[in-house]
Amino acid sequence: MAESKNIDGRAATVLLCVIAFAAANANLAFASACNFEAQGEGRVAAVIDARSFRMEDGREVHLAGIETADAAGKADGTPALSALVAGRGVVLRGETDAPDRYGRQPAFVFADAGGASVQGLLLAQGEALVSGTVADMACAAELAAAETAARRAKRGVWADTEVIKNAESPGDILTRIGRFTVVEGKVLSVRQAGATSYINFGRRWTQDFAVTISRRVMPTFEAVGISLKALENKRIRVRGWVESRGGPRIDARTPGQIELAGEN
Repeated sequence: MAESKNIDGRAATVLLCVIAFAAANANLAFASACNFEAQGEGRVAAVIDARSFRMEDGREVHLAGIETADAAGKADGTPALSALVAGRGVVLRGETDAPDRYGRQPAFVFADAGGASVQGLLLAQGEALVSGTVADMACAAELAAAETAARRAKRGVWADTEVIKNAESPGDILTRIGRFTVVEGKVLSVRQAGATSYINFGRRWTQDFAVTISRRVMPTFEAVGISLKALENKRIRVRGWVESRGGPRIDARTPGQIELAGEN
C-alpha cells in the first residue's frame, strides 16, 4: 500500500510538471524542436540511472542533451526517469544512432507521440540540467526554456539556492571536481596563452576560476557570433565539468556552455 502511494505521488508530480511545461511552452507539447530523425523504438525494460535505461532488446540508451542534477541533500534522480519511461514504449530520435564510447545509444526519448521529450520533462521538473552540448539551436533553446522555467519556480534541484556556484568562490567550486556544475560571475579578462583562451573571473590566474577554450573549437563559437573579448565585464553563466589546474577550471567545447546571465 505504501509503495502504491509513492508511485501515485510520483505520477502526480510528473503530471503537474507536464502540465506546467506544456502551459509555458504550448507549441512544444505538440511538436518538439528536438524531434530529430527516428533512430528506433521499443519498450523500456529497466532504468539504470538518472540518465540511462535498458530496452527489452538489450540496447542501453543514454539521454542526450542533459546532465544529472545533483545538490546537497537531494536524492538520486533515477525515480523521476522511472516514472516517465519504466515499462513503457518509447521512440528514440537523434542525428545519429552511433553508440558512445560506453556502447550506449545517445538519443532524445519520446514516450508520447507528438509530445515533449523526456529530457524536456525532466528539465521542467528540475531533475536535470541542460548540458549545453546540443548543436541544433531550436532544440537547445527548447531545453533551456524548460530549465529556466524550473529554476524560476524553484522546482527539484533548484530549490537549493546554491546550485549555481559563484565564480568569486573558487574554493566552493573546487568541491565539485569531476562533477557537472553551473557557475556564474562577472568576466574580469580574456587572455590567450598558446593554443588556449582563458576567460578569467579573478586576478589570481593560478587560483581563481577560469573557463578554457581550445583554439581548435573556436570556429564553432565564432560561427554563432560569440566573441570572447566581448565577454569582458559581462556577467555570464557557464556549465561543464569542473577540473583542477591550479584553480578550478571548466573547459568549454561548445557555444551552448556559455550564456549571458542577469543584467548586462
